[in-house]
Amino acid sequence: MANYKHAGFLHINDSNDFDLQWNPGAKAPYAGIYRCTGCGHEIGIAHGHELPPQNHHQHPTSAARIAWQPVVVTANGA
Repeated sequence: MANYKHAGFLHINDSNDFDLQWNPGAKAPYAGIYRCTGCGHEIGIAHGHELPPQNHHQHPTSAARIAWQPVVVTANGA
C-alpha cells in the first residue's frame, strides 16, 4: 500500500478513473503509482510509459490476472 507523510500534498479525488484497470504493456494514462489488482504489487511510472508487460510481472497460477489500477496520480491526471 502506498504511504505518505504530508497529507497536505495530497487531496481526495473521487474520479471514476481510479476504478479503471489497464492491461500489462498498456501506456500509463497518468503519471503516478499503479497497483496490480491481482497481487497488490505497486510501481511508480511516468505518463505514457508502458506498464510492466505480462512477462515482467508474474503471478502464481492461483493469483488473479495482472491488471494495473491507479492509486495516486499527479495533479494533472485524473
